[in-house]
Amino acid sequence: MSDAPRAAVVVVSFEARDALLAALASVQAHAGLPVETVVIDNASADGSAEAARTAHPESLVIANRENVGFARACNQGWRAARAPVVVFLNPDSEVPPGALPALVGLLEARPDVGAAGPRTRNADGTIQVSTGPDLGLSAEWRQRRLVRGVARREPEALAEAEDRHAREHDPAWVSGSCLAVRRAALEAVAGFDEGFFVYEEDADLCRRLREAGWRVVFTPAAEVRHQGGRSMSRAPARARLEYHRSHLRYYDKHNGLVSRAALRLLVAGRGALGWARGRLAGDDARAGEGLALLRLAFRRSP
Repeated sequence: MSDAPRAAVVVVSFEARDALLAALASVQAHAGLPVETVVIDNASADGSAEAARTAHPESLVIANRENVGFARACNQGWRAARAPVVVFLNPDSEVPPGALPALVGLLEARPDVGAAGPRTRNADGTIQVSTGPDLGLSAEWRQRRLVRGVARREPEALAEAEDRHAREHDPAWVSGSCLAVRRAALEAVAGFDEGFFVYEEDADLCRRLREAGWRVVFTPAAEVRHQGGRSMSRAPARARLEYHRSHLRYYDKHNGLVSRAALRLLVAGRGALGWARGRLAGDDARAGEGLALLRLAFRRSP
């Protein structure tokens, strides 16, 4: 029994070989407790799966034939593992000493907590905004102001973000870049909603966990480093479209009619503006992206 893993670390990767290897190395070096590692590779063409198998033979590596998206791959990962706690870790995240024991220990000590997230910092040590309120128009406006202020290194925004992430609290959601979830909680809500390809699947999961009676906790006792957006930076137009698709899906699932209609109008306006600017500039790619967004705004979520 002493060799049984206390946690499973699940890493979903797409075209992020070097970052993936660094993430796995940090887990191997700094786990601090018995863990099993599972890598789900979403049909990368950069040799990620082979490199992970070679460098980390202790890991279970599952190579998908197609990119099935982040949510579905996460579900593959936790269902292939056996530990009672699952830590979802982005390939561009690294865990320093003490992070995993702090997260896993919190869940082990508090049976009412379904998920927990750590404080997250950039590679240079600056804070990232990794918690927030339920997604809604006014809440998101305030959240975006903070995120943009932090990105611009505005002193007031940095101070506010540091204060928000300085103490333990129960937010509406914690970031999926490093998210520890109790297996029983995942089973209770059937895991991630696979209708999200990428983006906002973490906020949706946390909301459904809370609705099922579980607590979602942010703790500064654990801290990770996260570079952010490396996989999706290879296809920025696709990433923007998937963000809006996920945003609309979240609103359709959780928000009222007025909020849903307002968001669709905002997305439609952005698409129409992008199409018009692309046509005027002779930029077919930009016009095409705007048209795709315009169509998305009036398409019903599955």
